[in-house]
Amino acid sequence: MSISSHKERYFTKLLIGFASLIGCTLITFYAIFEIKKESDTNWYYWAIFAAFLLCSGIYFCLAAFVHKVKSEFSRRQQQRDQQKSKIVTPE
Repeated sequence: MSISSHKERYFTKLLIGFASLIGCTLITFYAIFEIKKESDTNWYYWAIFAAFLLCSGIYFCLAAFVHKVKSEFSRRQQQRDQQKSKIVTPE
């Protein structure tokens, strides 16, 4: 995979993760301040939706970071392999 592909995947997953975490926070505050005025039965749906956003946000952020670390490890391994091949075959 090319470096730009890794960066695109990293940023895409990271943006989705942060958007989900921000959405979870906004929905939680909305549920706390607005829904308590209306009724007591509506909060279950908002809590489920907020929990889903929280879990998906954490998942996408962690997936982005893991993808970044794996990309760095593979890049460093390629650099080591290139250095070893230069050392082994002197010209």
